[in-house]
Amino acid sequence: MLWSFARLFVKAPAGRQRFNVLGALNAITHELVLITNDTYINAASVCELLRKIAAMNIAVPVTLVMDNARYQKCVLVAALAQQLNIELLFLPAYSPNLNLIERLWKFVKKEVLYSKYYPDFRCFKRAITDCLNHTHTTYKQELDSLLTLKFQVLKNANLVPI
Repeated sequence: MLWSFARLFVKAPAGRQRFNVLGALNAITHELVLITNDTYINAASVCELLRKIAAMNIAVPVTLVMDNARYQKCVLVAALAQQLNIELLFLPAYSPNLNLIERLWKFVKKEVLYSKYYPDFRCFKRAITDCLNHTHTTYKQELDSLLTLKFQVLKNANLVPI
C-alpha cells in the first residue's frame, strides 16, 4: 500500500499474456540457444531445445545442466537426450546460482523489465528478444564477468539438521 498527498497514476499493463523463453547457454563461449513461445513451457519445448542443441553438431560431449522442473525430468525428455547423446545433469533444489542461465535471466530482467513500461505486448516481447540477441555484442563485457565459472567453495562446512 502506498500513501500520498496527491493522487498518482502509475501505468501498468492490462491483462495477462505470456512470453516464455527456454534457453541453453554454452558455459565456455556463452553462445545462447533459445526456444520461445506464447503458451507454456513443457516437455515438448524441452525436446525442441534438445534437438536444436544436437543440430549444432558440437564435437565434444554435451552436458545440459537443468533444474528440477517436472517437465524436464520426464521419460520423454530423458529418452530423447539419451538418443541424442546429451547428458542431463539436474541441480539440487533451491540452487539457481549454480546454473549459469539463471544468471542470464536475472540480467535480462534487470535490463528489460525493472521499472520499465511497455505500451503493448509486442513492444514487451521485442525488448526481451533484442536484449537476448545482443548478448554477444552490446552486453558482452557485462555478461563475461557475470557468467564466470568461478563458484565459491566452502571448506569444512558444518551442516546443521533442521
